[in-house]
Amino acid sequence: MKQLPGYADLTKRLRFSPEQGRIWRDSERCVLLSQSALTTLRSQLVVQLGLARARRLFWDMGFAEGARCAVEAKELRPDRGFLEAFAVGPQAHALTGFGWTEIETLDSDSASGHFHGSFVVHDSIEAAVHLATDGVSADSVCWLQTGFASGFASSFAGQPIVMREIECQGMGDGACLLHAKPEAEWPELDDVEKSVPPQMLANSQADRHEFVPGVSAGYHAVRNMIERAAGTDASLLFLGETGVGKEVFAKMAHRASLRKDAPFVALNCAAIPEGLIEAELFGVAKGAYTGAVASRPGRFELAHGGTLFLDEISMLSPLAQSKVLRVIQEGEFERVGDTRTTRVDVRLLAASNIDLETAMEAGHFRADLFFRLATLPIQVPPLRQRREDIPGLMEHFRAKYAQRHRRKVAGFTARSINALLMHEYPGNVRELERMVERAVLLVNDGEAIDLRHLFLGSDRACIRVGLALTNDGRVSGAEVGGEKAQSIGHLLGLLRQNGEGLKAVESMIIKAAPEAARGNVAQAARDLGLTRRQLASRLEKIGR
Repeated sequence: MKQLPGYADLTKRLRFSPEQGRIWRDSERCVLLSQSALTTLRSQLVVQLGLARARRLFWDMGFAEGARCAVEAKELRPDRGFLEAFAVGPQAHALTGFGWTEIETLDSDSASGHFHGSFVVHDSIEAAVHLATDGVSADSVCWLQTGFASGFASSFAGQPIVMREIECQGMGDGACLLHAKPEAEWPELDDVEKSVPPQMLANSQADRHEFVPGVSAGYHAVRNMIERAAGTDASLLFLGETGVGKEVFAKMAHRASLRKDAPFVALNCAAIPEGLIEAELFGVAKGAYTGAVASRPGRFELAHGGTLFLDEISMLSPLAQSKVLRVIQEGEFERVGDTRTTRVDVRLLAASNIDLETAMEAGHFRADLFFRLATLPIQVPPLRQRREDIPGLMEHFRAKYAQRHRRKVAGFTARSINALLMHEYPGNVRELERMVERAVLLVNDGEAIDLRHLFLGSDRACIRVGLALTNDGRVSGAEVGGEKAQSIGHLLGLLRQNGEGLKAVESMIIKAAPEAARGNVAQAARDLGLTRRQLASRLEKIGR
Protein backbone atom coordinates (compact mmCIF):
# COMPACT_ATOMS: atom_id res chain seq x y z
CA MET A 1 0.00 0.00 0.00
CA LYS A 2 1.18 3.55 -0.80
CA GLN A 3 1.61 5.91 2.15
CA LEU A 4 -0.66 8.96 1.73
CA PRO A 5 0.23 12.47 2.96
CA GLY A 6 -1.64 14.26 5.75
CA TYR A 7 -5.08 15.81 5.32
CA ALA A 8 -4.32 19.22 6.89
CA ASP A 9 -4.21 21.15 3.60
CA LEU A 10 -7.61 19.68 2.68
CA THR A 11 -9.37 20.02 6.01
CA LYS A 12 -8.45 23.69 6.44
CA ARG A 13 -10.35 24.45 3.24
CA LEU A 14 -13.61 23.58 5.01
CA ARG A 15 -15.45 26.25 7.00
CA PHE A 16 -18.66 26.03 8.99
CA SER A 17 -21.04 28.81 10.01
CA PRO A 18 -24.01 27.27 11.88
CA GLU A 19 -25.37 30.76 12.64
CA GLN A 20 -25.69 31.50 8.92
CA GLY A 21 -26.59 27.94 7.97
CA ARG A 22 -23.60 27.68 5.64
CA ILE A 23 -20.74 25.28 4.92
CA TRP A 24 -17.96 26.27 2.52
CA ARG A 25 -15.18 24.47 0.72
CA ASP A 26 -12.99 27.44 -0.17
CA SER A 27 -15.53 29.81 -1.78
CA GLU A 28 -18.00 27.10 -2.84
CA ARG A 29 -21.04 26.50 -0.65
CA CYS A 30 -21.83 22.88 0.31
CA VAL A 31 -24.48 20.90 2.19
CA LEU A 32 -24.41 17.81 4.38
CA LEU A 33 -26.51 14.93 3.05
CA SER A 34 -27.41 12.13 5.46
CA GLN A 35 -27.34 8.45 4.51
CA SER A 36 -31.12 8.25 4.80
CA ALA A 37 -31.54 11.25 2.45
CA LEU A 38 -29.10 9.71 -0.04
CA THR A 39 -31.01 6.42 0.19
CA THR A 40 -34.29 8.18 -0.62
CA LEU A 41 -32.74 10.16 -3.48
CA ARG A 42 -31.11 7.12 -5.06
CA SER A 43 -34.20 4.93 -4.68
CA GLN A 44 -36.52 7.55 -6.18
CA LEU A 45 -34.23 8.18 -9.14
CA VAL A 46 -33.97 4.46 -9.88
CA VAL A 47 -37.78 4.16 -9.77
CA GLN A 48 -38.46 7.25 -11.87
CA LEU A 49 -35.57 7.06 -14.37
CA GLY A 50 -34.80 3.37 -14.42
CA LEU A 51 -31.61 1.69 -13.30
CA ALA A 52 -29.52 2.50 -16.40
CA ARG A 53 -30.40 6.23 -16.50
CA ALA A 54 -30.01 6.63 -12.74
CA ARG A 55 -26.56 5.03 -12.91
CA ARG A 56 -25.65 7.34 -15.80
CA LEU A 57 -26.78 10.39 -13.80
CA PHE A 58 -24.79 9.45 -10.68
CA TRP A 59 -21.71 8.51 -12.74
CA ASP A 60 -21.81 11.84 -14.62
CA MET A 61 -22.19 13.77 -11.34
CA GLY A 62 -19.23 11.92 -9.87
CA PHE A 63 -17.12 12.39 -13.02
CA ALA A 64 -17.70 16.15 -13.05
CA GLU A 65 -16.85 16.47 -9.35
CA GLY A 66 -13.72 14.36 -9.81
CA ALA A 67 -12.59 16.51 -12.73
CA ARG A 68 -13.05 19.67 -10.63
CA CYS A 69 -11.10 18.07 -7.80
CA ALA A 70 -8.17 17.27 -10.12
CA VAL A 71 -7.88 20.92 -11.16
CA GLU A 72 -7.84 21.91 -7.48
CA ALA A 73 -5.20 19.24 -6.75
CA LYS A 74 -2.80 20.91 -9.19
CA GLU A 75 -3.15 24.17 -7.24
CA LEU A 76 -3.22 22.64 -3.77
CA ARG A 77 -0.01 20.57 -4.03
CA PRO A 78 2.00 22.03 -6.92
CA ASP A 79 5.33 21.34 -5.23
CA ARG A 80 4.69 17.71 -4.28
CA GLY A 81 5.54 14.50 -6.09
CA PHE A 82 3.06 12.71 -8.35
CA LEU A 83 1.70 10.39 -5.64
CA GLU A 84 1.08 13.14 -3.08
CA ALA A 85 -0.65 15.36 -5.63
CA PHE A 86 -2.75 12.46 -6.95
CA ALA A 87 -3.70 11.53 -3.37
CA VAL A 88 -5.88 14.67 -3.23
CA GLY A 89 -8.55 12.69 -5.11
CA PRO A 90 -8.88 9.73 -2.70
CA GLN A 91 -8.45 12.02 0.29
CA ALA A 92 -11.10 14.52 -0.87
CA HIS A 93 -13.44 11.58 -1.53
CA ALA A 94 -12.87 10.37 2.04
CA LEU A 95 -13.33 13.88 3.43
CA THR A 96 -16.85 14.03 1.97
CA GLY A 97 -17.79 10.83 3.81
CA PHE A 98 -18.05 8.41 0.87
CA GLY A 99 -15.43 5.99 2.25
CA TRP A 100 -11.66 5.88 2.70
CA THR A 101 -9.18 4.67 0.10
CA GLU A 102 -5.87 2.82 0.06
CA ILE A 103 -3.69 3.10 -3.04
CA GLU A 104 -2.37 -0.40 -3.74
CA THR A 105 -0.51 0.46 -6.95
CA LEU A 106 -0.15 3.61 -9.02
CA ASP A 107 2.10 3.71 -12.07
CA SER A 108 1.93 6.61 -14.51
CA ASP A 109 4.03 8.04 -17.32
CA SER A 110 2.23 10.93 -19.00
CA ALA A 111 4.80 11.15 -21.79
CA SER A 112 3.93 7.66 -23.07
CA GLY A 113 0.28 7.69 -21.97
CA HIS A 114 0.85 4.81 -19.53
CA PHE A 115 -1.47 4.80 -16.51
CA HIS A 116 -2.31 1.85 -14.26
CA GLY A 117 -3.61 1.84 -10.72
CA SER A 118 -5.35 -0.30 -8.15
CA PHE A 119 -7.36 1.26 -5.31
CA VAL A 120 -9.22 -0.28 -2.36
CA VAL A 121 -12.17 1.73 -1.01
CA HIS A 122 -13.39 0.76 2.45
CA ASP A 123 -16.81 1.41 3.97
CA SER A 124 -18.46 2.80 0.82
CA ILE A 125 -21.64 4.68 1.68
CA GLU A 126 -23.11 3.85 -1.74
CA ALA A 127 -22.66 0.14 -1.07
CA ALA A 128 -24.22 0.54 2.37
CA VAL A 129 -27.24 2.34 0.87
CA HIS A 130 -27.77 -0.40 -1.71
CA LEU A 131 -27.37 -3.24 0.78
CA ALA A 132 -29.88 -1.60 3.13
CA THR A 133 -32.56 -1.23 0.47
CA ASP A 134 -31.97 -3.99 -2.10
CA GLY A 135 -29.56 -6.48 -0.56
CA VAL A 136 -26.60 -8.05 -2.34
CA SER A 137 -26.31 -7.04 -6.02
CA ALA A 138 -25.05 -9.00 -9.01
CA ASP A 139 -23.34 -5.86 -10.34
CA SER A 140 -21.22 -3.11 -8.81
CA VAL A 141 -23.31 -0.33 -7.23
CA CYS A 142 -20.88 2.52 -6.40
CA TRP A 143 -21.74 4.79 -9.32
CA LEU A 144 -20.74 8.15 -7.83
CA GLN A 145 -17.51 6.60 -6.60
CA THR A 146 -16.39 5.18 -9.95
CA GLY A 147 -17.49 8.33 -11.77
CA PHE A 148 -15.52 10.53 -9.35
CA ALA A 149 -12.43 8.31 -9.62
CA SER A 150 -12.61 8.27 -13.44
CA GLY A 151 -13.12 12.04 -13.66
CA PHE A 152 -10.26 12.77 -11.27
CA ALA A 153 -7.82 10.39 -12.99
CA SER A 154 -8.81 11.60 -16.48
CA SER A 155 -8.27 15.26 -15.63
CA PHE A 156 -5.10 14.58 -13.67
CA ALA A 157 -3.54 12.43 -16.41
CA GLY A 158 -4.80 14.50 -19.34
CA GLN A 159 -6.35 11.50 -21.09
CA PRO A 160 -9.52 9.39 -20.68
CA ILE A 161 -8.98 7.04 -17.73
CA VAL A 162 -11.68 4.58 -16.68
CA MET A 163 -11.86 3.34 -13.09
CA ARG A 164 -13.84 0.10 -12.98
CA GLU A 165 -15.09 -1.64 -9.85
CA ILE A 166 -13.70 -5.16 -10.01
CA GLU A 167 -15.01 -5.97 -6.54
CA CYS A 168 -17.77 -4.17 -4.63
CA GLN A 169 -19.12 -4.29 -1.11
CA GLY A 170 -22.58 -4.09 -2.63
CA MET A 171 -21.84 -7.45 -4.31
CA GLY A 172 -20.87 -9.00 -0.99
CA ASP A 173 -17.11 -8.35 -1.24
CA GLY A 174 -15.16 -7.14 1.79
CA ALA A 175 -14.24 -3.82 0.12
CA CYS A 176 -14.50 -2.08 -3.23
CA LEU A 177 -11.55 -2.70 -5.55
CA LEU A 178 -11.07 -0.24 -8.41
CA HIS A 179 -8.74 -0.84 -11.34
CA ALA A 180 -7.67 2.11 -13.49
CA LYS A 181 -6.26 2.23 -17.00
CA PRO A 182 -6.70 4.31 -20.18
CA GLU A 183 -10.07 4.01 -21.88
CA ALA A 184 -8.49 2.48 -24.99
CA GLU A 185 -6.93 -0.38 -23.00
CA TRP A 186 -10.21 -1.74 -21.65
CA PRO A 187 -11.41 -4.55 -23.93
CA GLU A 188 -15.03 -3.44 -23.65
CA LEU A 189 -16.81 -0.45 -22.09
CA ASP A 190 -20.49 0.08 -21.48
CA ASP A 191 -22.25 3.33 -22.36
CA VAL A 192 -21.80 4.80 -18.88
CA GLU A 193 -18.03 4.25 -18.83
CA LYS A 194 -17.43 5.89 -22.19
CA SER A 195 -15.96 9.37 -21.85
CA VAL A 196 -18.45 10.90 -24.31
CA PRO A 197 -22.12 10.88 -23.24
CA PRO A 198 -23.95 8.57 -25.70
CA GLN A 199 -26.81 10.98 -26.39
CA MET A 200 -24.38 13.56 -27.77
CA LEU A 201 -22.24 11.28 -29.94
CA ALA A 202 -21.70 12.55 -33.48
CA ASN A 203 -23.03 10.56 -36.40
CA SER A 204 -19.88 10.68 -38.50
CA GLN A 205 -16.14 10.99 -38.07
CA ALA A 206 -16.27 14.54 -39.41
CA ASP A 207 -18.99 15.50 -36.93
CA ARG A 208 -17.04 13.78 -34.16
CA HIS A 209 -14.24 16.30 -34.64
CA GLU A 210 -16.77 19.13 -34.21
CA PHE A 211 -17.94 17.71 -30.89
CA VAL A 212 -16.57 19.48 -27.81
CA PRO A 213 -16.54 17.27 -24.70
CA GLY A 214 -17.26 18.68 -21.29
CA VAL A 215 -17.95 17.68 -17.71
CA SER A 216 -18.26 21.07 -15.97
CA ALA A 217 -21.44 22.50 -14.48
CA GLY A 218 -21.30 25.31 -17.05
CA TYR A 219 -21.05 22.84 -19.93
CA HIS A 220 -23.93 20.74 -18.61
CA ALA A 221 -26.07 23.85 -18.12
CA VAL A 222 -25.65 24.71 -21.82
CA ARG A 223 -26.23 21.11 -22.91
CA ASN A 224 -29.36 20.80 -20.77
CA MET A 225 -30.83 23.97 -22.30
CA ILE A 226 -30.13 22.56 -25.77
CA GLU A 227 -31.75 19.25 -24.88
CA ARG A 228 -34.83 21.00 -23.47
CA ALA A 229 -35.40 22.63 -26.85
CA ALA A 230 -34.43 19.53 -28.88
CA GLY A 231 -37.95 18.64 -29.99
CA THR A 232 -38.97 22.19 -30.88
CA ASP A 233 -38.24 24.83 -33.51
CA ALA A 234 -37.54 27.49 -30.88
CA SER A 235 -34.89 30.05 -31.75
CA LEU A 236 -31.75 29.81 -29.61
CA LEU A 237 -29.46 32.75 -28.90
CA PHE A 238 -25.93 31.76 -27.82
CA LEU A 239 -24.11 34.44 -25.84
CA GLY A 240 -20.52 34.48 -24.66
CA GLU A 241 -16.99 35.67 -25.28
CA THR A 242 -15.22 35.11 -28.57
CA GLY A 243 -13.86 31.59 -28.91
CA VAL A 244 -16.06 29.81 -26.34
CA GLY A 245 -17.50 27.47 -28.99
CA LYS A 246 -20.90 29.01 -29.77
CA GLU A 247 -21.00 27.56 -33.30
CA VAL A 248 -20.05 24.13 -31.99
CA PHE A 249 -22.93 24.28 -29.50
CA ALA A 250 -25.22 25.43 -32.33
CA LYS A 251 -24.24 22.31 -34.31
CA MET A 252 -24.93 20.26 -31.20
CA ALA A 253 -28.42 21.82 -31.06
CA HIS A 254 -28.97 20.96 -34.72
CA ARG A 255 -27.88 17.32 -34.22
CA ALA A 256 -30.23 17.01 -31.25
CA SER A 257 -33.18 18.51 -33.15
CA LEU A 258 -35.90 17.01 -35.36
CA ARG A 259 -34.09 18.62 -38.32
CA LYS A 260 -30.84 16.69 -37.81
CA ASP A 261 -31.06 15.02 -41.25
CA ALA A 262 -31.56 18.38 -43.01
CA PRO A 263 -28.85 20.97 -43.80
CA PHE A 264 -26.99 23.01 -41.17
CA VAL A 265 -25.86 26.29 -42.73
CA ALA A 266 -23.68 28.82 -40.91
CA LEU A 267 -22.83 32.44 -41.73
CA ASN A 268 -20.47 34.73 -39.83
CA CYS A 269 -22.13 38.12 -40.26
CA ALA A 270 -18.94 39.94 -39.24
CA ALA A 271 -16.99 38.37 -42.13
CA ILE A 272 -19.26 39.71 -44.92
CA PRO A 273 -19.08 43.37 -46.08
CA GLU A 274 -22.23 45.34 -45.35
CA GLY A 275 -23.01 45.78 -49.06
CA LEU A 276 -23.00 42.02 -49.67
CA ILE A 277 -24.69 40.68 -46.55
CA GLU A 278 -28.22 40.77 -48.01
CA ALA A 279 -27.08 38.84 -51.08
CA GLU A 280 -25.46 36.24 -48.82
CA LEU A 281 -28.59 35.88 -46.72
CA PHE A 282 -31.33 36.02 -49.35
CA GLY A 283 -29.63 35.26 -52.66
CA VAL A 284 -29.45 37.21 -55.92
CA ALA A 285 -31.75 37.27 -58.94
CA LYS A 286 -30.24 37.13 -62.43
CA GLY A 287 -29.46 40.66 -63.65
CA ALA A 288 -29.86 42.22 -60.21
CA TYR A 289 -26.56 44.05 -60.76
CA THR A 290 -23.63 44.05 -63.15
CA GLY A 291 -22.03 40.63 -63.08
CA ALA A 292 -25.12 38.79 -61.81
CA VAL A 293 -25.29 36.53 -64.87
CA ALA A 294 -27.25 33.83 -63.05
CA SER A 295 -29.57 33.53 -60.08
CA ARG A 296 -27.92 32.41 -56.82
CA PRO A 297 -29.60 31.13 -53.67
CA GLY A 298 -28.80 32.66 -50.30
CA ARG A 299 -28.19 31.02 -46.95
CA PHE A 300 -31.89 30.96 -46.03
CA GLU A 301 -32.70 28.93 -49.15
CA LEU A 302 -29.73 26.63 -48.65
CA ALA A 303 -30.94 25.91 -45.11
CA HIS A 304 -34.54 25.16 -46.16
CA GLY A 305 -35.91 22.38 -43.96
CA GLY A 306 -32.90 22.60 -41.66
CA THR A 307 -31.07 25.07 -39.45
CA LEU A 308 -29.47 28.45 -40.19
CA PHE A 309 -26.88 29.73 -37.73
CA LEU A 310 -26.05 33.45 -37.81
CA ASP A 311 -22.88 34.15 -35.87
CA GLU A 312 -22.07 37.71 -34.70
CA ILE A 313 -25.63 38.73 -35.58
CA SER A 314 -25.06 42.13 -33.95
CA MET A 315 -23.01 43.09 -37.05
CA LEU A 316 -26.08 43.08 -39.33
CA SER A 317 -27.13 46.45 -40.71
CA PRO A 318 -30.53 47.86 -39.61
CA LEU A 319 -31.99 47.01 -43.04
CA ALA A 320 -30.69 43.44 -42.93
CA GLN A 321 -32.04 43.09 -39.38
CA SER A 322 -35.54 44.11 -40.54
CA LYS A 323 -35.43 41.58 -43.39
CA VAL A 324 -34.26 38.78 -41.10
CA LEU A 325 -37.12 39.63 -38.74
CA ARG A 326 -39.58 39.33 -41.62
CA VAL A 327 -38.29 35.87 -42.51
CA ILE A 328 -38.64 34.75 -38.90
CA GLN A 329 -42.18 36.10 -38.66
CA GLU A 330 -43.55 35.35 -42.13
CA GLY A 331 -41.30 32.59 -43.44
CA GLU A 332 -40.76 34.41 -46.74
CA PHE A 333 -38.37 36.84 -48.47
CA GLU A 334 -37.31 38.14 -51.90
CA ARG A 335 -33.91 37.64 -53.47
CA VAL A 336 -31.92 40.80 -54.16
CA GLY A 337 -33.24 42.26 -57.44
CA ASP A 338 -36.28 39.96 -57.55
CA THR A 339 -39.98 40.65 -57.00
CA ARG A 340 -41.03 37.03 -56.47
CA THR A 341 -41.53 35.84 -52.91
CA THR A 342 -39.74 32.70 -51.77
CA ARG A 343 -41.05 30.70 -48.83
CA VAL A 344 -38.68 28.82 -46.52
CA ASP A 345 -38.93 26.61 -43.47
CA VAL A 346 -35.84 27.31 -41.36
CA ARG A 347 -34.97 27.07 -37.68
CA LEU A 348 -32.85 30.08 -36.79
CA LEU A 349 -29.99 29.97 -34.28
CA ALA A 350 -27.91 33.05 -33.56
CA ALA A 351 -24.87 34.05 -31.53
CA SER A 352 -23.25 37.22 -30.27
CA ASN A 353 -20.14 38.05 -28.26
CA ILE A 354 -21.51 41.45 -27.21
CA ASP A 355 -24.42 42.24 -24.90
CA LEU A 356 -27.38 42.57 -27.29
CA GLU A 357 -29.56 44.19 -24.63
CA THR A 358 -27.00 47.00 -24.30
CA ALA A 359 -26.81 47.27 -28.10
CA MET A 360 -30.62 47.39 -28.21
CA GLU A 361 -30.75 50.19 -25.61
CA ALA A 362 -28.13 52.12 -27.60
CA GLY A 363 -30.25 51.80 -30.75
CA HIS A 364 -27.79 49.56 -32.59
CA PHE A 365 -29.96 46.43 -32.55
CA ARG A 366 -33.68 46.12 -33.19
CA ALA A 367 -35.69 45.35 -30.07
CA ASP A 368 -38.30 43.31 -31.97
CA LEU A 369 -35.58 41.14 -33.55
CA PHE A 370 -33.89 40.65 -30.19
CA PHE A 371 -37.08 39.42 -28.55
CA ARG A 372 -37.78 37.04 -31.44
CA LEU A 373 -34.26 35.60 -31.24
CA ALA A 374 -34.06 35.44 -27.45
CA THR A 375 -36.78 32.82 -27.00
CA LEU A 376 -34.14 30.78 -25.19
CA PRO A 377 -30.91 32.73 -24.50
CA ILE A 378 -28.00 30.44 -23.61
CA GLN A 379 -24.94 31.89 -21.89
CA VAL A 380 -21.78 29.91 -22.73
CA PRO A 381 -19.22 30.39 -19.91
CA PRO A 382 -15.59 31.22 -20.76
CA LEU A 383 -13.09 28.39 -20.47
CA ARG A 384 -11.42 29.87 -17.37
CA GLN A 385 -14.73 29.33 -15.52
CA ARG A 386 -14.94 25.65 -16.51
CA ARG A 387 -11.39 24.42 -16.14
CA GLU A 388 -12.50 20.84 -15.54
CA ASP A 389 -13.37 20.71 -19.27
CA ILE A 390 -9.75 21.41 -20.26
CA PRO A 391 -8.35 17.82 -20.04
CA GLY A 392 -11.09 16.45 -22.30
CA LEU A 393 -10.59 19.29 -24.77
CA MET A 394 -6.81 18.76 -24.78
CA GLU A 395 -7.22 15.10 -25.69
CA HIS A 396 -9.96 15.87 -28.22
CA PHE A 397 -7.79 18.39 -30.09
CA ARG A 398 -4.69 16.18 -29.84
CA ALA A 399 -6.53 13.29 -31.52
CA LYS A 400 -8.18 15.56 -34.07
CA TYR A 401 -5.00 17.23 -35.29
CA ALA A 402 -2.81 14.16 -35.01
CA GLN A 403 -5.17 12.50 -37.49
CA ARG A 404 -5.48 15.58 -39.71
CA HIS A 405 -1.72 16.17 -39.95
CA ARG A 406 -0.84 12.45 -39.93
CA ARG A 407 1.31 12.69 -36.83
CA LYS A 408 1.87 10.24 -33.96
CA VAL A 409 1.63 12.10 -30.65
CA ALA A 410 1.98 10.10 -27.44
CA GLY A 411 0.12 12.53 -25.17
CA PHE A 412 1.10 15.38 -22.84
CA THR A 413 3.90 15.65 -20.30
CA ALA A 414 2.94 16.26 -16.67
CA ARG A 415 4.16 19.86 -16.70
CA SER A 416 2.32 20.67 -19.94
CA ILE A 417 -0.92 19.30 -18.47
CA ASN A 418 -0.42 21.44 -15.40
CA ALA A 419 0.38 24.59 -17.37
CA LEU A 420 -2.68 24.13 -19.60
CA LEU A 421 -4.93 23.60 -16.58
CA MET A 422 -3.72 26.86 -15.03
CA HIS A 423 -3.64 29.05 -18.18
CA GLU A 424 -6.17 31.93 -18.27
CA TYR A 425 -7.26 31.49 -21.96
CA PRO A 426 -8.27 34.99 -23.04
CA GLY A 427 -9.06 33.36 -26.40
CA ASN A 428 -11.06 30.57 -24.73
CA VAL A 429 -11.50 27.17 -26.45
CA ARG A 430 -10.24 28.55 -29.75
CA GLU A 431 -6.94 29.52 -28.08
CA LEU A 432 -6.54 26.05 -26.55
CA GLU A 433 -7.25 24.47 -29.93
CA ARG A 434 -4.63 26.67 -31.60
CA MET A 435 -2.04 25.79 -28.94
CA VAL A 436 -2.63 22.04 -29.24
CA GLU A 437 -2.60 22.07 -33.06
CA ARG A 438 0.69 24.00 -33.03
CA ALA A 439 2.13 21.53 -30.54
CA VAL A 440 1.08 18.58 -32.73
CA LEU A 441 2.98 20.15 -35.64
CA LEU A 442 6.11 20.82 -33.56
CA VAL A 443 6.44 17.63 -31.51
CA ASN A 444 8.52 14.77 -32.88
CA ASP A 445 6.63 11.63 -33.89
CA GLY A 446 6.08 9.31 -30.95
CA GLU A 447 6.90 11.95 -28.33
CA ALA A 448 4.63 13.71 -25.84
CA ILE A 449 3.66 17.38 -26.08
CA ASP A 450 5.74 19.54 -23.71
CA LEU A 451 5.76 23.21 -22.70
CA ARG A 452 8.15 24.20 -25.49
CA HIS A 453 5.64 22.98 -28.08
CA LEU A 454 2.70 24.86 -26.52
CA PHE A 455 4.23 28.21 -25.55
CA LEU A 456 6.40 30.00 -28.12
CA GLY A 457 8.01 33.45 -28.08
CA SER A 458 5.95 35.96 -26.12
CA ASP A 459 3.55 33.19 -25.10
CA ARG A 460 6.19 31.90 -22.68
CA ALA A 461 5.33 34.79 -20.36
CA CYS A 462 1.89 33.17 -19.91
CA ILE A 463 3.29 30.06 -18.19
CA ARG A 464 2.29 30.31 -14.55
CA VAL A 465 5.38 30.77 -12.39
CA GLY A 466 5.98 27.84 -10.04
CA LEU A 467 3.24 25.70 -11.58
CA ALA A 468 5.15 24.00 -14.38
CA LEU A 469 5.89 20.46 -13.22
CA THR A 470 8.78 18.28 -14.27
CA ASN A 471 8.02 14.78 -15.54
CA ASP A 472 8.37 13.30 -12.05
CA GLY A 473 5.87 15.82 -10.64
CA ARG A 474 8.33 18.24 -8.97
CA VAL A 475 8.15 21.99 -9.58
CA SER A 476 10.51 23.19 -12.27
CA GLY A 477 12.27 26.34 -11.01
CA ALA A 478 11.75 29.24 -13.37
CA GLU A 479 14.92 30.73 -14.73
CA VAL A 480 15.29 34.43 -13.98
CA GLY A 481 16.02 36.02 -17.35
CA GLY A 482 17.35 39.44 -18.29
CA GLU A 483 14.21 41.56 -17.79
CA LYS A 484 13.26 39.76 -14.58
CA ALA A 485 16.79 40.13 -13.21
CA GLN A 486 16.73 43.87 -13.94
CA SER A 487 13.32 44.22 -12.23
CA ILE A 488 14.53 42.37 -9.15
CA GLY A 489 17.71 44.46 -9.05
CA HIS A 490 15.61 47.63 -9.27
CA LEU A 491 13.39 46.43 -6.42
CA LEU A 492 16.40 45.67 -4.22
CA GLY A 493 17.75 49.15 -4.92
CA LEU A 494 14.47 50.72 -3.77
CA LEU A 495 14.58 48.60 -0.61
CA ARG A 496 18.07 49.87 0.23
CA GLN A 497 17.11 53.45 -0.58
CA ASN A 498 13.95 53.49 1.57
CA GLY A 499 15.19 51.24 4.34
CA GLU A 500 12.31 48.83 3.82
CA GLY A 501 12.39 45.18 4.80
CA LEU A 502 11.09 42.05 3.16
CA LYS A 503 7.96 42.16 5.32
CA ALA A 504 6.96 45.58 3.97
CA VAL A 505 7.44 44.38 0.39
CA GLU A 506 5.34 41.31 1.07
CA SER A 507 2.54 43.52 2.46
CA MET A 508 2.65 45.72 -0.64
CA ILE A 509 2.42 42.69 -2.92
CA ILE A 510 -0.45 41.20 -0.90
CA LYS A 511 -2.36 44.49 -1.14
CA ALA A 512 -1.64 44.95 -4.84
CA ALA A 513 -2.61 41.44 -5.97
CA PRO A 514 -6.43 41.87 -5.74
CA GLU A 515 -6.20 45.18 -7.60
CA ALA A 516 -4.10 43.59 -10.35
CA ALA A 517 -6.73 40.83 -10.60
CA ARG A 518 -9.52 43.45 -10.86
CA GLY A 519 -11.03 42.50 -7.54
CA ASN A 520 -11.06 38.75 -8.26
CA VAL A 521 -9.72 37.43 -4.93
CA ALA A 522 -9.57 33.82 -6.12
CA GLN A 523 -7.45 34.86 -9.12
CA ALA A 524 -5.21 37.01 -6.91
CA ALA A 525 -4.67 34.04 -4.61
CA ARG A 526 -3.71 31.83 -7.56
CA ASP A 527 -1.29 34.50 -8.83
CA LEU A 528 0.45 34.50 -5.44
CA GLY A 529 0.45 30.71 -5.08
CA LEU A 530 -1.89 30.92 -2.09
CA THR A 531 -5.34 29.58 -1.32
CA ARG A 532 -8.17 32.10 -1.19
CA ARG A 533 -8.39 31.59 2.57
CA GLN A 534 -4.64 32.21 3.05
CA LEU A 535 -4.84 35.45 1.05
CA ALA A 536 -7.90 36.64 3.00
CA SER A 537 -6.08 35.92 6.26
CA ARG A 538 -3.00 37.89 5.19
CA LEU A 539 -5.09 40.83 4.00
CA GLU A 540 -6.86 40.86 7.35
CA LYS A 541 -3.54 40.85 9.23
CA ILE A 542 -2.15 43.84 7.34
CA GLY A 543 -5.43 45.71 7.85
CA ARG A 544 -6.56 46.09 4.26
